[in-house]
Amino acid sequence: MTLSDLEISRRNLLKFVGSAAVAIKLPVAQAKSAQHKQPKLYYTEVGAGRNVMFIHGWSCDSHDWSWQLPQFESKYRTVAIDLRGHGSSELTPSGTYQPDDFVADLETLISTKYNAHKFVLIGHSMGGQIAARLAVKRPDLVSAVVSVDGALGFSDQLAPVFSKTVEGLLSSNPGGAAAELFAGAYGSKTDPAFKRWHARRAQGMHADVLREAFPPLFFGPDQVAMGDASAKFCATVTVPLYHLCRDPAQAERMRHWFSNPKSKVDVWPDSGHWIMQDSAAAMNTSVMAWIDSI
Repeated sequence: MTLSDLEISRRNLLKFVGSAAVAIKLPVAQAKSAQHKQPKLYYTEVGAGRNVMFIHGWSCDSHDWSWQLPQFESKYRTVAIDLRGHGSSELTPSGTYQPDDFVADLETLISTKYNAHKFVLIGHSMGGQIAARLAVKRPDLVSAVVSVDGALGFSDQLAPVFSKTVEGLLSSNPGGAAAELFAGAYGSKTDPAFKRWHARRAQGMHADVLREAFPPLFFGPDQVAMGDASAKFCATVTVPLYHLCRDPAQAERMRHWFSNPKSKVDVWPDSGHWIMQDSAAAMNTSVMAWIDSI
């Protein structure tokens, strides 16, 4: 699927956000091959025991899990990966940063490198959505999902915020648009050093990755981040899913969406979007206890 297929255009964005979106028009990306081509992915593997994989968010990398890795690696076989175009993993051609591309990379890695053994997937932001998408596509590869403020369950009322980011990504400073979005997602616990790190890292990202990976998470016929589309998608997740979020209203909505009785949703109201950094010790304890309970 190309960006043109997603129809992030005047008609599609008007459907979500009204006339404010009229000026947004995404560039047409190059069509990707129908056959999945696995890029060179950077990842670490440390520890023994149950398989756990950490998946970072948009514009981020596996260093975001530095506050989790020592504890998890002491108890589980722990993999921390950089997604295509992020961190130390390979850049791929324009048009190959759709959710399905990220999902296919993880599917191929688990199927080949790990002999299709099941993993608990722990994903932040975009990584949470990618983890859930893989769980729906290949439940035989996924034993459970932890979504750390994952891109799921947002109200349609937030569409103007995300459409503003899409518009900003088309500017000459897409990293600045990312930093502006992040500025509204921090909490009282967020260290200023984290804010600077996140912003500087985004400004050093390749523009294609920033511009192409973000929009299909929230807009287009296959988006699963907002509104009824997200509710319907979450209902198809059959493995246990633990969603951590910051909005009590969002949590209350989502508690009724999952069919697996071991799924749950918790609110972390004092943390920012990077819950795993703002509340590292508490989150580690909570997530590990949940993993051990399922």
